[in-house]
Amino acid sequence: MPIYEYRCKKGHTFEVIQRMSDDALETCEVCAAPAARVLHAPAVHFKGSGFYNTDYGTKKRAREKSAEGESRAKSGGESASGDSRASKPSDGGAKKADAGAASSAA
Repeated sequence: MPIYEYRCKKGHTFEVIQRMSDDALETCEVCAAPAARVLHAPAVHFKGSGFYNTDYGTKKRAREKSAEGESRAKSGGESASGDSRASKPSDGGAKKADAGAASSAA
C-alpha cells in the first residue's frame, strides 16, 4: 500500500498509508482544516544505451567522419573552409578539436 502525503491550509504536513482505491482525505489529522494530497514527481531511471550524448548516434557519426575524410582525399587536401580556419585559429576551434580528440579516444 502506498504512503500519501497531505498538507492542510494551516501548513501541517502528514502521511497516511492508504489503498490506491481509497478516497483522498479531506481534513487534517492535527487541526481538522481542509487538506489536500501533495503530489511529487516520480523517480525516473534511464537504463541502457542511448540516453547519453556519447551513446546516441555513434554509428551515424562514424559514417559522417568517414565520408568527410573521403571527400577531403578526393579534393586533394583541405577545403576552402579548412584554409580559413588554419589562417585564423580561434579558441572555439581549439576546444572543438580537443573535444573531438577526446571522443574519438573513448
